[in-house]
Amino acid sequence: MSFLVIDIGNTRLKWGLYEAPRPGADLIAQGAVFLEAIDRLSDEGWAALPVPGRMLGCAVAGQGVRRRAEEQLELWDLTPRWVVSQPQDAGVTNGYEHPARLGSDRWLAMIGARARVLAAGPARPALVVMVGTAVTVDAMDADGRFLGGLILPGFGLMLQALESGTAGLKVPTGEVREFPTNTSDALMSGGTYGIAGAIERMHRHLLRRCGAEPVLLMGGGAAVKLAPETDLPFELVDTLIFEGLLRLGAQEFPDG
Repeated sequence: MSFLVIDIGNTRLKWGLYEAPRPGADLIAQGAVFLEAIDRLSDEGWAALPVPGRMLGCAVAGQGVRRRAEEQLELWDLTPRWVVSQPQDAGVTNGYEHPARLGSDRWLAMIGARARVLAAGPARPALVVMVGTAVTVDAMDADGRFLGGLILPGFGLMLQALESGTAGLKVPTGEVREFPTNTSDALMSGGTYGIAGAIERMHRHLLRRCGAEPVLLMGGGAAVKLAPETDLPFELVDTLIFEGLLRLGAQEFPDG
């Protein structure tokens, strides 16, 4: 029975239809829409899909956006199920002071990362980086304990803040340069190196804490911009949140 996963972020809704709720299941179809276009999903992006038997999702964009997505699910008469971060689940222990306040997207990305690390070999620490409207850098030890993480503004938010708070900085998008010699490149390089530097600092913290080289996994819509600017070995994974949803789906729907 096919399984629909949904990730509602701050800018876009991403979805995937898998052949079953289990890790490694075949992906039948996937897509993404900006939040403004959610109300057209049932008539456009989802209209020709096979009917899903189950769904599981995460939503960080607020109740109003989530309700709009639920209205689109009425196309299949599906019962919406949304992930809330737990103190412990799927081999990951939540070290947040208030576990339920950890963003469900971050929680799912760590669950997906943990499963991916264990599938590749012995347990190792992991640094999970999601680059979107905001950037999150989350550290997990080799036992699957979430130790803590950072939240930074993404590329767009950094540029917007500088444009709105500084006179004369409304300039075209620049390039990343080692030694920028114009304002556009200076802005883009500053934002990129700021994010890359935060990742490298957290990598050092995690290496010192665990005494073992962490796996660095990066995902999110803007990860491809950042990936070339870090000297650390990394794996670019677009589906970490989906993989977390598949892992939880296998627990919630063991009969498929």
